[in-house]
Amino acid sequence: MERPAWAPPGIDISVPSVSRMYDFYLGGSHNFEVDREAARKAMDFLPGLPKIMQANRAFMRRAVRHAVGQGVTQFLDIGSGIPTFGNVHEVAQAASDEARVVYVDHDPVAVAHSRAVLDGDPRSTVVAADLRKPREILHSPETAELLDLDRPVALLLVAVLHFLEDADEPYQAVAELLDALAPGSLLVLTHASYEGIPVSQERAAGTVGVYRDIRNPLVMRSHDEIARFFTGTELLDPGVVAMPLWRPESTDTDEEEDPFAFSGFAGVGRKA
Repeated sequence: MERPAWAPPGIDISVPSVSRMYDFYLGGSHNFEVDREAARKAMDFLPGLPKIMQANRAFMRRAVRHAVGQGVTQFLDIGSGIPTFGNVHEVAQAASDEARVVYVDHDPVAVAHSRAVLDGDPRSTVVAADLRKPREILHSPETAELLDLDRPVALLLVAVLHFLEDADEPYQAVAELLDALAPGSLLVLTHASYEGIPVSQERAAGTVGVYRDIRNPLVMRSHDEIARFFTGTELLDPGVVAMPLWRPESTDTDEEEDPFAFSGFAGVGRKA
């Protein structure tokens, strides 16, 4: 297999990557055939996966604009993936000249592309780190340089927590991150769930199996289990809801008409 010039040296391009599969669902070009093959297998069970990802990104953009509207101009986006059009820094900087963004991912392709996209942008950076190690994120030189943790921060955990198994202690990781942030900080979160998917759980489990086979277990949590991540915050209206239902805007087009867009949950909480 020929290695593209954009692929960082040292990565195994014969193994599917969750972030590159996500890039494929969104219509991106930074993925390999092995990623596309795995994504197509997942779509055999859930053909609406691209629509789910689009609804996820639309929610993220609304939440970022809401954060800026509340005076929160610092963003810590963990599990940020490969930059695509309309990413956090673009939305935030369009809304405020004060916006600062730290992206975090453990995928070397995502990190390399983030660095390339952000080159020359003094208000955005990327950290190579893992959500399961919050201290490495919080104490990284990049975070310390760009974010003032004594002021409110919007913590984005968008479509990432469902890749942490219970043994990874995801609730503890979120609590540790929130504990380090100032009062008034926001937790912006989306998470996959069997609830709301317009196919049977048995069929949806086929997609879960595809991710398990590529050694990236996809953990489908219930509404109540997802709501637990907001412990220690005040949930903003309308609470933990399907992604298109969180403060929809007129600029969101037809996602409300596609039942797959209502798969999984989203919410925003404010730290007291």
